[in-house]
Amino acid sequence: MEIALVRHGQTDWNFNRRLQGTSDIPLNETGIGQAHEAARLLADEHWDAVVSSPLQRAAVTADIIAAALDLEVAGRYESLIERAYGEAEGLTKEEAQARFGTDWPGEEDFDDLQRRAVDAVDDVAARNPVDALVIVGHGTFIRAFADHVTGLETETPDNAHSVRFTGTPGAWTLTEGLVLR
Repeated sequence: MEIALVRHGQTDWNFNRRLQGTSDIPLNETGIGQAHEAARLLADEHWDAVVSSPLQRAAVTADIIAAALDLEVAGRYESLIERAYGEAEGLTKEEAQARFGTDWPGEEDFDDLQRRAVDAVDDVAARNPVDALVIVGHGTFIRAFADHVTGLETETPDNAHSVRFTGTPGAWTLTEGLVLR
């Protein structure tokens, strides 16, 4: 199986470098354009199914991609939502650190996120037994999964960019799109 983990298009909070986490922020005009560009690039390849996080920035990106692939979105999975940043959501990292230091109330621990990301991708892949699956989600979620697969620290993918893997649930290999720290 091949999977493409695609980060949603840009939102105003992305543009202003605000922590979104589980806040349900819509795509901005740039993000809609980015989703169309991602769809155009993915349409040059064969994909069997598209799924996403239910947060609207990912859901709309998935809708745009699925339409370009002449597919319906096969599912929206709560397990694919972004890392929770708790009370820091809506703040920039600098504002959050000034207000809370390095311990942000309600923030999901990165190790917990990583376990959740691995479990979620494995589960979604198992529920969608196709040859090529697009999973539209969130930057830190994708980075956590990539860190686990590679055993390295990676960069968060840019908006509407993908990181590709091949394999089966529990046995993924990175193939493309990774940026190391």
